[in-house]
Amino acid sequence: MELPDGRLLAEVSRVSGLISISKTSSRAENWRRVASRIGADPQELSELIDPIVNIYAVADHTKCLTFLLAEGVVPSNVREGYLTRLLIRRTCRLLRNLSIEDRLFDIVEMQISLWSRDFPHLKELQDEILELLSIEKEKYEQTLSRGHNLVKRIIQERRSRGTAEIPLEELVELYDSHGLTPEVVSEMAEAEGVEIHIPENFYSYVAEKHMAAPEGERTPLTEGIEDVKEEFSDLPETERLYYKDAYIKEFKAKVLRVSGKRVVLDRTAFYPEGGGQPADQGYLEFNGKQSRVTDVQKVGGVIIHFLEGSVPKEGDEVTGRIDWERRISLMRNHTATHIVMGAARRILGEHVWQAGAQKGIDRSRLDISHPKRLSFQEIKEIENLANRVVMENRSVETFWLPREEAERNYGFRIYQGGVVPGREIRIVKVEDWDVEACGGTHCRLTGEIGLIKIIRTERIQDGVERLIFSVGESAVKAIQETEGRILRIAEILEVQPEKVERTVNNVVSEWRELRRERERLADRLAVYLAENYLSDAEDVAGVKVISKIVNAEEADVDLLIKVSAEIIKQERKAVSVLICIDKNARLVVNVGEEALKLGVDAREIAREAGSKLGGGGSGKPNFAQGGGTRIEGAGEALKKAKDVILRSVKE
Repeated sequence: MELPDGRLLAEVSRVSGLISISKTSSRAENWRRVASRIGADPQELSELIDPIVNIYAVADHTKCLTFLLAEGVVPSNVREGYLTRLLIRRTCRLLRNLSIEDRLFDIVEMQISLWSRDFPHLKELQDEILELLSIEKEKYEQTLSRGHNLVKRIIQERRSRGTAEIPLEELVELYDSHGLTPEVVSEMAEAEGVEIHIPENFYSYVAEKHMAAPEGERTPLTEGIEDVKEEFSDLPETERLYYKDAYIKEFKAKVLRVSGKRVVLDRTAFYPEGGGQPADQGYLEFNGKQSRVTDVQKVGGVIIHFLEGSVPKEGDEVTGRIDWERRISLMRNHTATHIVMGAARRILGEHVWQAGAQKGIDRSRLDISHPKRLSFQEIKEIENLANRVVMENRSVETFWLPREEAERNYGFRIYQGGVVPGREIRIVKVEDWDVEACGGTHCRLTGEIGLIKIIRTERIQDGVERLIFSVGESAVKAIQETEGRILRIAEILEVQPEKVERTVNNVVSEWRELRRERERLADRLAVYLAENYLSDAEDVAGVKVISKIVNAEEADVDLLIKVSAEIIKQERKAVSVLICIDKNARLVVNVGEEALKLGVDAREIAREAGSKLGGGGSGKPNFAQGGGTRIEGAGEALKKAKDVILRSVKE
């Protein structure tokens, strides 16, 4: 690339600094003003300067990407992950424009080398940064390979409506759903003779859409709490006994306020819902009565108990009893979540952050940032490592620290569930394993968890893997259920459990061979039926029309598709219209190459013949399907098909 004269660059830089940038002036307008000031042609100046601008943009983008990926941001379609993906794809496009698209990794390595002098962790994370970049670049390349046909089809559809313009909404959809940048779409459209207008604010427009946090659903319960928020605002903060001792099962307290079935006490051991941990349940006893606590919520510093049955009066002394089996199960699950999180980070890499969590009694889930599906081996390694921490019976400490001290001591990794409010934050520390800011209840020792079993994983969105796991007795039960299924399969196969895998493989192999043999027989049958049907072909305006009504017991739809394909293979001037009768009527239309040239369209035949079956049809010009529930209309459908063929040829 030939660089422009240094004096020209200096002059452009000087004049550009004098130009006032406003929302009302476009980039093109500002560029014309710069060119005018230095007495240059805007187009010629742009051709000289744009490559330099692109070089600086690449340097800026790759620096930004280096730090984003080092901080564990995984490219995705939401929030910061979306901005990372946007940067990677824009960088790839800029490098392609500069004809150095294969140098992305070299440039990022240079950034790591430069900035690791002040930020040593970048060098430690180099392999991880490059792997995340490689995965995303490969996705982008796959997107581009699929994109041309997609854009071509959209342009054809727009032309059929009388316009070739692709509106902004469709450009956004192409970018969001298919990863095609508007610049790439523009290049592809130009090849089709279409010019695309790209708004200057395109990227900021789509970024704003994706940076919006999802709105939480308001439940009747939450709405109820908001309604009484003012009513409880004059009360002192509830003393939280569960923080003093998470193992308190029973306590005494005084009733401060009653509102309907809502009760506020001066102190409580009932944990309110929060941080992905469900609320405690149990009982309040007062004046010889017992009422069930069904839910507990926290509003500000006040904890509200939701009762079922009688309610105490203000000033009453009550005894609270925690549903201990529920509480200890939630404690085990919550501590296990921290352990699994630490294991996932050690096995998968430092890019792993918690993207969400929900603790349950029988099962819990942990959502983690990760660019690809977890393999069975990775799941096994995470599970083994987590259980090793359980068996080592490590201590679990909880303590309060000033925010600045906590961040200084443990870094921002403590905010796995998001940044918590307050000058002082509660820290949960699993000995030599995991440290997080957390308000939940936890075991004192990891050994109390008993066992951790990862049941399955799910890909809940791009860049986020969900681990669903059970602990303690629930984990044992899950293992027993799996073992039971294996034993039942062994009984069905009449083999010993240890031989199930080999036997299933043999059965599947045999089944696949039978399926292949069935396909071979179906192909031979299709050839035979095609020859048979062709012998009964009817001449309609020079086109050989094969029209048949077939019972599903004789030939199903899949076979008829093969037959119709074989018919037009043998006779290029043929049109095959076959109807399969079962509970419904299914229509298959295939048009030969020569018949297509005469104007016959399979879509039109399927649509009009399908209407006689009480339905419709659609597809491509050479192949379409249709049908409906009116099986008695099959004869009319074939007659309509012939009418359409005759009309098409005559036109």
